[in-house]
Amino acid sequence: MGQEIPRTRFSDDDFRQFDARLADETAALRSFAKSGGFSDARYVAGFELEAWLLDHAGRPNPVNEAYLRALNDPLVVPELSRFNVELNAPPVEMGAGVLAAMEESLLATLDRCQQVAHGMDAVLAMIGILPTIRNEDLCLANMSAMNRFDVLNAQVLQQRKGAPIRIDIEGADQLHLMRPDVMLEAATTSFQLHLQVPFDQAGRYYNASLISCAPLLAAAVNSPLLFGQRLWQETRVPLFEQSVELGGYNGLAEASVRRVTFGRDYVARSPLELFEENLEHYPVLLPMPQDDVPARFPHLRLHNGAIWRWVRPLIGFDAAGQAHVRLEQRVLPSGPTMLDMVANAALYYGLVHALARQAHAVEAELPFAVARANFYAAARHGLLAELTWLDGRRYAARDLILEGILPLAHQGLGDFGLPDAEIEHYLGVVEARVRSGQTGATWQLGRLARVGGNVHRMMDDYLDNQRSGAPVHEWSV
Repeated sequence: MGQEIPRTRFSDDDFRQFDARLADETAALRSFAKSGGFSDARYVAGFELEAWLLDHAGRPNPVNEAYLRALNDPLVVPELSRFNVELNAPPVEMGAGVLAAMEESLLATLDRCQQVAHGMDAVLAMIGILPTIRNEDLCLANMSAMNRFDVLNAQVLQQRKGAPIRIDIEGADQLHLMRPDVMLEAATTSFQLHLQVPFDQAGRYYNASLISCAPLLAAAVNSPLLFGQRLWQETRVPLFEQSVELGGYNGLAEASVRRVTFGRDYVARSPLELFEENLEHYPVLLPMPQDDVPARFPHLRLHNGAIWRWVRPLIGFDAAGQAHVRLEQRVLPSGPTMLDMVANAALYYGLVHALARQAHAVEAELPFAVARANFYAAARHGLLAELTWLDGRRYAARDLILEGILPLAHQGLGDFGLPDAEIEHYLGVVEARVRSGQTGATWQLGRLARVGGNVHRMMDDYLDNQRSGAPVHEWSV
């Protein structure tokens, strides 16, 4: 999704040609699916982890270009700002040992990354929003040197007819500001999970992924602060949505038709419906003609990469050229530790598998509007949220996760073939976190109060705990 483009200037004709190719590829995708082109029936897991480069004062360190040259690892790539990078790993088929393999891969990559960072007098940090970041750090001078990001910024502002981006977030404190660019997006770093699924079941998995967003996020919140203000438990959610605020396309005035969105509804049959929605309702932001063959849907995939659904459908190809559909679950923040993140992955993979494989369609039991309301309640309140579940009853998020969500996740991971010991190890981390009530967000707020509001002292303590590897529920406030 971070695909680079070779130029930054585009004519009206470029947009018309791209639109035509996008329409052709969307029609071709429909035919490809009907003809059985998606024959890969495996379940394959993957992830993307966004991280921060910091100096020893805990400030963002805009050196990712030199850092990536020194690291020389194709699996670590730039992000929007010069102080962010993204860590990737080869996908792994679901089955026994998959979570342990994910953790091992993450730890090995992080170790290499930290060694290079230390050689540059820097440190790599994993946190949803960096508490020490300042508004002035998020300037165009700190945008990564990629044409893709320049064009995205320019096109967003052009489609807004030059209107500044407005940020309004209210929590314990309030944040109201205006921005002339999209750089606030760089303040939101995440742990994105991928799951390749059989095409004939992809609709059920997509809807189940939407339903899973709220309990998953409630258990994992880690972004309560921005510019010294105590806002939502997962402030990434409103900040990302508002920092790339566009919508109301092609005669649709619905609030849900935005570049960053939970969506308009469940899919009726297949996530391919969302690619039709992309064509119909979302103007192109990156009109770069693609050289790849039309059978790989290059224009469709590039366009999809500039629409940030919280659960995003992706079309991919394996090394042998076999096409597949996978889902990108985007709600989780980066951090607090590798163990916490792999535990969150276990919760998602198990829960979505169990929900999607129920004898009945679970989306028929939970109206989409309720699933969406659950998501924003979880982002705002974390474990203190009240969530409506499939039986129509409202539960405290903590009780729902302990009594309903974790058993489903255990069942789903077992159905994937994971042994009980592996399941209990990772889901046990989630259970202990939920029972303690100490998420990354609550620890940050509690520690901040303990050190008299000194965000630098709190961040130093956060990094010390992160380096220890102990899950966040064991951290001392």
